[in-house]
Order: sequence, then structure tokens, then C-alpha cells
Amino acid sequence: MVALRSANSNAPASPRRACSAGCPSAGRLSLNRRPARIPGDPVINRVTVPTLCPPPVYSHASVVEAGTRLAFLAGSVPLDADGKIVGEGDPVRQAAQVLANLAEQLRAVGSDLAHVVSTDVYVVSGEPAVLSAVWDVVEASGLSIGPHSSTLIGVACLGYTGQLVEITATAVVPEPGAESASASEPGPGPGPESA
Repeated sequence: MVALRSANSNAPASPRRACSAGCPSAGRLSLNRRPARIPGDPVINRVTVPTLCPPPVYSHASVVEAGTRLAFLAGSVPLDADGKIVGEGDPVRQAAQVLANLAEQLRAVGSDLAHVVSTDVYVVSGEPAVLSAVWDVVEASGLSIGPHSSTLIGVACLGYTGQLVEITATAVVPEPGAESASASEPGPGPGPESA
């Protein structure tokens, strides 16, 4: 997992040692539960491990109750409905398209962004500023209730020519008829680009 800090951050040389020594929650296991359970909606426990430095905007692990239906989604890519790359050369615009497509994938299986428990975010870049800009789009998207488990990865290339961003996800599929936990959550940003 990548925890990005600003370039002018005074990050300690040994984050693990500094975090465990200076963190107010050091030594305590944190289970971040949803504020209220929606009938028919599974419980998702977000876990922050006390012996690790607390992550800024994600959790170390997510635990879902047994018997819950899960959807394992293929990588969402920045293609429009005609199969053309959206936002060529622009990783932020591509991230918005990827999230719009991810929302469609989730809808197709009876889930939504609020029920995502884990993602892998792939970005064609080794630059922390580019990774951070894409992560800002992911974080602002309404993806997941509470910090989900996530990995942000800089890679050399992805499957389509011009593709800069891809996101894979695992999500809970709520029981049919259960209210959507994300009914009031913001969407993933701009929708698919018009032709």
C-alpha cells in the first residue's frame, strides 16, 4: 500500500517506529464499523492494525460476515461506450471515467460504490504527484462507506494503448430489496464522455 505525503512533509526516517511511538491510537485495535446497519445489509468491519502506522484514508483490512454475497470485478478501464479511451494523456480524467464505469459494473451485479470493500488502483506513473492526483479522485468519488482496503500501484503500462488508470474491486452485493447505503452518497464524478 502506498501512503503518499506531500513533498514538504517532515516524514520520519522510520515511519513504523515513529507511528507506534507518537500515535494516540498505538496499541489499540480499531474496528471501524458503519454508523448504522441497514436491514438486509451485511456488516463490514474495517480494521486498522495497532502495530502498524494508521493509514490516512484506507483501512488495513476489511472483514465481511459469512454468508454475504461478494462480487469480484474485473479491472474497470477508461473506455467510453464505443470502446474509445476517455481523457487520453490525462490520468485524473481517466480516473473519473474508470470510476463511472466501475459504478456501472456494480449496478449490473446489484451493488454500488458504497459496498466496495477492496480496490487495487493501477496508475501508469512512478511519480508520487500523479499517483496522489488519481487517489484524490478515488477518495472524492463516494467509493465505500468508511475507508476501504486499497492498494495504489504505479505501473509501467496497462492493457489499452493510451490507458493510464485501471481499478479492480471487490464489493458486497446486498440482499435484494435492501435499501442502498449510498443513496445519498456523491457519485464518481463526471460520467462517461458524450460522443
